Amino acid sequence: MKTDNPFIQQFNNPSAVAVRLFASAQNWIEGEAVRQLYATAKLDGVRQAVGFPDLHPGKGSPVGSAFVTEGIIYPHLLGGDIGCGMALFKTDLVRRDAKLDHWAKLQFELEHPWAQCVSDFLAERDLESTEFDTALGTIGGGNHFAELQTVQKVLDAVEFDKLGLGKQQLVVLVHSGSRGLGESILRTHVEQHFGDAIQADSFAAEEYLRGHDFAVRWAKANRELIAKRFVATLGAEAECLWDGCHNSITRCESEDEVVWVHRKGAVAAESGFVVIPGSRGSLSYLVKPIGDGESHAWSLAHGAGRKWGCSEARLRMRERFSVAELAQTGFGGRVICEERDLLYEEAPAAYKNIEAVVQDLADAGLVSVIATFRPLLTYKTRKALR
Repeated sequence: MKTDNPFIQQFNNPSAVAVRLFASAQNWIEGEAVRQLYATAKLDGVRQAVGFPDLHPGKGSPVGSAFVTEGIIYPHLLGGDIGCGMALFKTDLVRRDAKLDHWAKLQFELEHPWAQCVSDFLAERDLESTEFDTALGTIGGGNHFAELQTVQKVLDAVEFDKLGLGKQQLVVLVHSGSRGLGESILRTHVEQHFGDAIQADSFAAEEYLRGHDFAVRWAKANRELIAKRFVATLGAEAECLWDGCHNSITRCESEDEVVWVHRKGAVAAESGFVVIPGSRGSLSYLVKPIGDGESHAWSLAHGAGRKWGCSEARLRMRERFSVAELAQTGFGGRVICEERDLLYEEAPAAYKNIEAVVQDLADAGLVSVIATFRPLLTYKTRKALR
C-alpha cells in the first residue's frame, strides 16, 4: 500500500511486509529504533510492522510499536512486564480542594504492600492468589507513576461530556504493570521453549497465553488498587473511566482470518477514547481514535517516548538541575521521587515533545483531541535518597 500522506513513512521491504512509521520528518526518531522495527518485520509470520511517533529503541525490538502476525506468536517481543498499561480515574475532588504543598508531604506508601486483604480484592475480580500478592497495589520502578491531574483544556465538548467528568474535577492517571508476575511467566516460557516463536495453535501457545491473559487482568487490578490507595491518602475516592493495556498479545478475528497483534509500548485503539501522557512536566492528551484501525494495527502511541536512555538522562540532568529543581515542574506541579537516580532518569527533558507526538497522530488521521490534563502531583517513590 502506497501513501502520499507526509505523516506516514513507508519503507521498502523485500518480504512484502507492510512497515509503516506514523511520524513526520520533523519528529526525530533514533535510527536504531527504525532498524529494530525493520528487523522485527523480517520475523516469520509477521504481516505488518507499525511504529508510532514515540518510537525508541528497546531490548531487541522497539518500544512504541505494534506487529501483526499470522499463525505465530512471539512472547519475547513483549518482554516481562506483560499487561503494563495506564488507567484514568475520576475522583470526588475538585480543583479548589488541591493542597499541593500539604499533599506532597503525605506518606502514600505505594512502594509497600497493601495493609488490607489482597486475596479478597483479587477474588472479587476473579483472580487467584499467587506468590506476587504482596506486590499488588504497588507502582514499581522505571517510568511507572500515579499522578493527580486537572483538566487543562477541553477541545471537543461533545466527546468530553460522554466521560461524565466535570471540568473542575480532578483525575488520577496510573501507569504500572504486572510487577514480577509477568516476568515469571516469560521466564517459565523461555526455560521451556527457549524464547523462540511458537505456533499460535500449539499447546505451548495455549499455555503461554493462559499466563499472559492472567497477567493482563492482574495488571489492570494492580492499577485499580494503586489508584484506590493513592486517593484514599488524599481522603477521596476514585472511579475508573478507562484502562488501556500497552504490552500485550491480542487475538484479532475477522470474517476470514485470525491474526495476532503484538503491542510493545502501543495502546489498543479500540475504545471510545485513549489517554496519551507526556512526561511529569507536560500535558497528557485525551484523544478519540479515528480511521480504519487496520492500517495502524488497531493501536496508537502510548506516550511521549524516551528521547534519552536512562544513563544519558542521569548524566545530562545532574549537570543541569538540582534535586530540588526537579521536584517541582514548570506547571507548578509537585514530584515525589526520593530516589535520586530515578528522579534524573525520568526528568521531563528525557522525553520527546508530547505535543509533536499527538500532532503527528492527528495529522496522520489516527486521532482527534478531546481534552488535555495538567499534572498536579506525581508520585513515584518515597525511598531514601542515595
